[in-house]
Amino acid sequence: MTVAAQPLKTGALAVSVPLQLIVHLIHTNPIHVGCPHTLSVYPLHTGRPLDMTVAAQPLKAGDLAVSIPEHLVVTLDRVFESEALAEMLTAGKLSELACLALTLMYEKKVGKGGFWYQYIKELDRQRARGVQAVESPLLWDDEELVDLLQGSPIVTAVHQRLAGIEKEYNELDAVWFMAGSLFNKYPFDIPTEAFSFKLFKQAFAAVQASIVHLQGVPLARRFALVPLGPPLLSYSSTCKAVFKYNKESKTVDLVVDRDYNTGDPIYAWCGPQPNSRLLLNYGIVDESNPYDRLQLTVTLPSEDPLYKVKRGILQDENLSTLQTFDMTRTQALPPLLLPYLRLAFATSHEQLEKVDFKEDSGAFDEQLEQTVACQLANHLQSRLDGYKHPLWRDLEIIEDPTTTPRQKVAARLTKIEKSILQNCLDAVSNCAPCLDAAGVPAPQLAVKLA
Repeated sequence: MTVAAQPLKTGALAVSVPLQLIVHLIHTNPIHVGCPHTLSVYPLHTGRPLDMTVAAQPLKAGDLAVSIPEHLVVTLDRVFESEALAEMLTAGKLSELACLALTLMYEKKVGKGGFWYQYIKELDRQRARGVQAVESPLLWDDEELVDLLQGSPIVTAVHQRLAGIEKEYNELDAVWFMAGSLFNKYPFDIPTEAFSFKLFKQAFAAVQASIVHLQGVPLARRFALVPLGPPLLSYSSTCKAVFKYNKESKTVDLVVDRDYNTGDPIYAWCGPQPNSRLLLNYGIVDESNPYDRLQLTVTLPSEDPLYKVKRGILQDENLSTLQTFDMTRTQALPPLLLPYLRLAFATSHEQLEKVDFKEDSGAFDEQLEQTVACQLANHLQSRLDGYKHPLWRDLEIIEDPTTTPRQKVAARLTKIEKSILQNCLDAVSNCAPCLDAAGVPAPQLAVKLA
């Protein structure tokens, strides 16, 4: 086992946290780092070794579990040696994640002599995997992405994120010459000659899976790479513990919000993110996530003779002619969706005068209500049909011990999405049933549902 020559004391707890201890790869026994409330790292064998941050001893809610000295935390102001330059570059050319990824790629070229060698070595070993042993879909090949997540909006989100990463890759050389601290510190080739897009994408995904959003710090320090943080630490949608910067002790601290027994994984809050974003960013799906949602966007056709009148009514209701509604696990049918669709499909001034955006408003025109109900039901069913298999198959995949981590995490996500869609479809059937889809005349207006 490699141990630092000098332990690093953190705050009033005087916890010894040697950098090499934090990131040393352990294959047999857990590491206990310092006292009294500290963490250990152990491998979770799911095909390949995977480390995880766990409690080294019992913890109570309110205990300080992690306290990392600021000089062991990677932030943009440290990278560029200037808070102003960091903010300028990220506001104009690159995201914070791209800048951090570029820095670590060059730092890796320094080799064993670099200060961050052990930390980068651990990031490499984790291979951008979250605690569920899955990488971000950014690193899946396109065939597997479509095969496992067919029908899910995340497929489009992955392609959009990859396009954004490639755009940033093409800006790397310009940023390299603008940031003199990088140019002087790393005497290597310019970025696009030193690294392929594939390598940059891998580094970007690794940084993305490891990032901590610090609270109470300037913009140049809000994105941080924190030893013992993610991907070693478990993100939870229901946990309220967050990493915070302690100005007095100059440390990044995590105070736990619940009790832990020895060996329990330590959790931190990931913010109000739906599971599609958790999978895209961290390679995880939290089945207890209360922030899950699917979006339904309605667009009114501009060629509608009543378009201007409808637009005026919608403006009075703080709505627009292109409106997005959230279908959630707790509220399957958005309260304003049916009134909005009644207005969208209305074909006369008399119908528009009766549209009411109060939550308890009901139907006032049988034919219009059937048009709304059938168009909405058809759209929801079409989205359900777009998935590769039905919900019950997702349950089988999750329970099958022979399926891979990627298959399981994809099934967890699509199961949740299908449940939201089905719940919305059931809610439509209860309050505005489509009685005879075949007998309902085609709508006169090309209202778009997406």
